[in-house]
Amino acid sequence: MCGIHGVVALKRPQQFPAKWLDMMGDITAHRGPDDSGSYLNNNVALGMRRLSVIDLAGGQQPISNDDGSLVLVCNGEIYNYRELRAQLAEHYTFKTQSDVEVILALYQQYGVDCLQHLNGMFAFALWDNNRQQLLLARDRLGIKPLYLSQQDGYLAFSTESKAILALPGIEAAVCPQALEQYLQLGYVPAPYSMFKGIQKLEVASYLLVNDQGMQQHQYWQPDFSQTEQLSEQSWARKIRNQLESSVAMQMVSDVPIGAFLSGGVDSSAVVALMSKHSKGPVQTYAIGFDTGDAASFYNELPYARAVAEQFGTEHREILVKPDVVSLLPKLLWHMDEPVADSAFITTYLVSEFAHKDVTVILSGVGGDELFGGYRRYLGEHYLQKYRRLPGWLRQKLLLPLAGKLPSDRHSKLLNTLRLTKAFIQSAELDDAERYQRYMQVFSQQQAEQLLDSEIPLSTIKQHYQLSNAQQGLWRMFDTDRQSQLPDDLLLLTDKMTMATSLECRVPFLDHKLVELAVRIPQNLTMKNGRLKHLLKESLSDILPGSILDRPKRGFGAPLGAWLKQELAAMLRLFVNRETIESRGLLNWPLIEQTLNQHFSQQEDHTDHLLALMNLEIWCRLYLDKQSAGQISETIRMSL
Repeated sequence: MCGIHGVVALKRPQQFPAKWLDMMGDITAHRGPDDSGSYLNNNVALGMRRLSVIDLAGGQQPISNDDGSLVLVCNGEIYNYRELRAQLAEHYTFKTQSDVEVILALYQQYGVDCLQHLNGMFAFALWDNNRQQLLLARDRLGIKPLYLSQQDGYLAFSTESKAILALPGIEAAVCPQALEQYLQLGYVPAPYSMFKGIQKLEVASYLLVNDQGMQQHQYWQPDFSQTEQLSEQSWARKIRNQLESSVAMQMVSDVPIGAFLSGGVDSSAVVALMSKHSKGPVQTYAIGFDTGDAASFYNELPYARAVAEQFGTEHREILVKPDVVSLLPKLLWHMDEPVADSAFITTYLVSEFAHKDVTVILSGVGGDELFGGYRRYLGEHYLQKYRRLPGWLRQKLLLPLAGKLPSDRHSKLLNTLRLTKAFIQSAELDDAERYQRYMQVFSQQQAEQLLDSEIPLSTIKQHYQLSNAQQGLWRMFDTDRQSQLPDDLLLLTDKMTMATSLECRVPFLDHKLVELAVRIPQNLTMKNGRLKHLLKESLSDILPGSILDRPKRGFGAPLGAWLKQELAAMLRLFVNRETIESRGLLNWPLIEQTLNQHFSQQEDHTDHLLALMNLEIWCRLYLDKQSAGQISETIRMSL
């Protein structure tokens, strides 16, 4: 695990100064505090910062083959490296015990098809000196990020976009297309980044850079056409076996390892299976909240404690108060991009807490997407029932009534009303439009008001319309795996864990488990409207019903309630007419309306306000070049 960075010539021949790698590496030192390395040659410069996890003594990077014709820097872990080493030993002489050296051996034998053999999370750069060609690649689910920027005569790349900004002559500016998407989605989807001129390499893709230019290709996507008609018991057994295999494989480490534990189904499943394969007690970490009813609504500590007790883990908890928001500038600096998801705060805090004991952590991220854990996935199930009602009743009575419902997410009743309201207001739309409505922050119309210009469809709708999945559930998953999953949840997981020099692994996103799951008929995945039905059936003998059937709760903080109460002054500090108009990116009237509706509980605008506030903090960091410390002090003074 590390951060990688470098440059490759587009206009050749070209030499790059060593100090460029030093500048990029210094920015990402938190990703790899244990080691650093560099490689410079004609037309290329590669660098890395290393967090030692496997082969602590011998796994330094850049790593090369015997004759030095191939050179690699890689961020991530290759979980099947032992099997691959055994297969490749006849054709390749391994110099280290490092997991990533198998990439060199595979490339030497298969070329770019080496990607088909890898099971892991990775973003890497492989220089082929004989071909004078650079291969940049990202894993199938986008667990590890990779940023690119084409400059005059060269291409720069890095695990973090801020490292590219360290290069001479590159200035931070807002990408208009990214801002349009961010307002609609609350995050910046690939290929955009919030920085003008810097893009993300998309999931399951590779880029070849040689004297012919650049060519990007996609090397993997799930096959949704192979639905299998098996019994529930058969599917449950297959899921359990593959998930257990994934967990066991991802426990390989030469350093201490632990797990995040929220007490939800996914993290509890990971802990249960880790306990089965661990020689000693698993170390688990949970987070809770202090102050107010909203905090208790989000507090999952009792569930986490129950799971920890059942499996005899060494369990630790951290309790969070609203004043953690003074960390926002630091965290947004690490994020590189603004995001309207409070999970980045909680992920950082529990990561910082866990790093005191462990270097590697396992997480349940991805289980909701893969096995139908989100309420929005139930839309089609309930829609069939809802549309049996007479049209006049839906249009003339229920739709106007829904508009008058209060909306908030910080109590059971108000959260139910919020979800009901969203469902009814989107029920008459076509499938793609309805799914965008479920996922959006500001609507396209609202985003156009904010920007005073016409804007294109969000990537959510584009991915939904282009998906080759025929079943509604899998079309939604296919959309999420190309958008929210990599560019929101996985991005914040990577950035926040690595901000604390902690490696996070996600067993639910083993591509073999994904390929298995998409063959399941959707009527079994959420049978009778039960979220994650088949996954829960597969775990029914190891997890109690109190965990399997507990209400769904997200891994975020009660920001909406805090912004109305303890943090109202901080919100006004960043989201006010003078600040918005002086910044010159957005129009004020809709923002004023959004504030008023949120504080009156007419609408739940937590995501809208978090998007606006974090955008302003990001602007102060990267456009105004204020330090995180300066902004944090301003926040503390407002509390």
